[in-house]
Amino acid sequence: MTIDQVIQIIWALSALGLVILVLLHSPKGDGIGGIGGQAQLFTSAKSAETALNRVTWTLAILFIGLTIVLSAGWLT
Repeated sequence: MTIDQVIQIIWALSALGLVILVLLHSPKGDGIGGIGGQAQLFTSAKSAETALNRVTWTLAILFIGLTIVLSAGWLT
C-alpha cells in the first residue's frame, strides 16, 4: 500500500465523516440534542454544539487540505 493510497483512504473517510457531522447539525441550533433527546456525553447543549462545530471544522480543513494535495499530484 503506497502513501498515495493511504492518503486517499483518509480523504474518503474524512469526506464521509464530514457528511455525517453536517447532517447532525440542526438548523434550529439543537445540534446533537435534536436527535433523540439531550446528548449524555456533554454537560449542556452549548458544549455539545461547540464540540460538534470543532470536529466539523477540523474534518473540513483536513478534507480540503487532502483534496489540494491529491489534485496537485504532489505525492507522485
